[in-house]
Amino acid sequence: MNDSERGKSAHDGRHETEEERADRNLAELLQELRVAGLGIQVLFGFLLAMPFAATFTALSADQRHLYTTTPILAAVATALLSGPVAYHRIVFRRHEKEQLIAASNAMALGGLAVVGLAIASAVWLVLSVVDHGWPIPLLISGVVLVFFALWFVIPMAARAKAIRPTPPASGQSR
Repeated sequence: MNDSERGKSAHDGRHETEEERADRNLAELLQELRVAGLGIQVLFGFLLAMPFAATFTALSADQRHLYTTTPILAAVATALLSGPVAYHRIVFRRHEKEQLIAASNAMALGGLAVVGLAIASAVWLVLSVVDHGWPIPLLISGVVLVFFALWFVIPMAARAKAIRPTPPASGQSR
């Protein structure tokens, strides 16, 4: 009996069933979401407390608009990063793991993009309180580019370059 007849998936070298692969993928995704979710929750908590600080009244109209945008981004990021948990609870034991993983992956990627924007927005707000002028938009553009490069460009480039070598046939050397 070959691997496919036993329900095994040898295409990634793990020799696991489709069900085992789905379980592993879901566990890995949920662990990644725990890390990202904690970070955005800390930022969100800070942003929710900020209007109660004495210096908040000193913000300019533009800074207040920026502040308004920042917790909204943090709230959307929180929703996207916690969405997979709600999805999992709703489809639990309904044998919809592949759909859960696909939807959760999309939510996680969207959540990461919005986390990057929320962090950049928060940094922009802080920098606008500390300093003024042309360096701020330049610095914020740099922050956004760093997030975009590290979280999307580099992984996608590595993914595009990934070539799985095929093992040599018996009796052949490399």
